[in-house]
Amino acid sequence: MNKPPQVVVIGSLNMDIVVEAERPPQMGETVHGNQVHFIPGGKGANQAVASARLGAKTAMIGAVGSDAFGTELLHALGQEGIDVEAVKTVANSHTGIASIVLSQGDNQIIVVAGANGQVTAADIDQFEEKMAQADVVLLQLEIPLDTVIYAASKAKELGKTVVLNPAPARELPDELLQKVDVLIPNESELYLLAKVDAEVELEAAMEAMLKKGVATVVTTLGSKGAAYLTATGERGLIASHRVQVVDTTGAGDSFNAGFSYALASGAAVGEAIAFATKVAALAVTKLGAQAGMPTLAQVEEFIAE
Repeated sequence: MNKPPQVVVIGSLNMDIVVEAERPPQMGETVHGNQVHFIPGGKGANQAVASARLGAKTAMIGAVGSDAFGTELLHALGQEGIDVEAVKTVANSHTGIASIVLSQGDNQIIVVAGANGQVTAADIDQFEEKMAQADVVLLQLEIPLDTVIYAASKAKELGKTVVLNPAPARELPDELLQKVDVLIPNESELYLLAKVDAEVELEAAMEAMLKKGVATVVTTLGSKGAAYLTATGERGLIASHRVQVVDTTGAGDSFNAGFSYALASGAAVGEAIAFATKVAALAVTKLGAQAGMPTLAQVEEFIAE
């Protein structure tokens, strides 16, 4: 990794409203909660924070509403050194939120897209220069699919490496997949995209994605690590790391950002995955998605140990 990497993240910004309670309410019932937390989130913003913490020059393209949450999210990203010039404020719209009830070790989540649903192709065109300067363009699926497709097309026109984290899970058109250099699903997302059932071998499911036009598939496997397969036939399984898990929120986002950082720094696919597994391992040892993202110094210390 010889050069300072540049990453553009195109995606969502949410405020996560987390309520802790002894148990979730039944329909029509009111229960008393124990605590409430307002935590900056959204897959796009989480990945941008993780990228910036690792030292990448990071720019974000997205949207917030004209409310206090939007102001707070922009401030939080700015504090991380992220370029937020391309995060527009949408008048008469609220910022995206995730309403999360935590109880009995599980959660219930309702996501309202808000301004995230207003990220358009025009925004991509307006800030094309941000993408032109990047090594890697990192995408997810919490903004309109048409915008994701357009962004991937524009990135390829500019000769950029496109990394897609296909979450939340949904079927995707080949038009998009053919523009993806690296697809990073988890196991359930992979099987949905490949349109095969869970009895099919993992490698066969990844091969199905290569046939759809993806250049490289990296499938995250939780505690088992990550498997990969490339169009050139390179394949492998990179083990995860044993750590004391505190909070798995944002684990996938940290992996995607760590992988993109390493790839933008010139690492090969296997090396980038090995680096990303270390980033994700550190991320789950702390509470909160963005708060738990490690710095490069922390990752290097972890590697040394």
